[in-house]
Amino acid sequence: MSIFRSEEHVRNWTTANDQDLGAIVPLAQVWKLAKGWYADPRSRSWRPRSRDELQAVIRSAGLVGDFWELPN
Repeated sequence: MSIFRSEEHVRNWTTANDQDLGAIVPLAQVWKLAKGWYADPRSRSWRPRSRDELQAVIRSAGLVGDFWELPN
């Protein structure tokens, strides 16, 4: 994941560096994903999440579509 100042900057960078354009997501949405994804591993109730649980976290951040599907 990389952070850019604008969509134009993303497109210029991917072109200049011969990279595929993945998904462009607002920082607020990335923050929503991060808060759901990174639980506190020091918590007594912490346990590794299943693929389906992680996929639910991604969906809860409003990220849907093929790009956001985790492998089985």
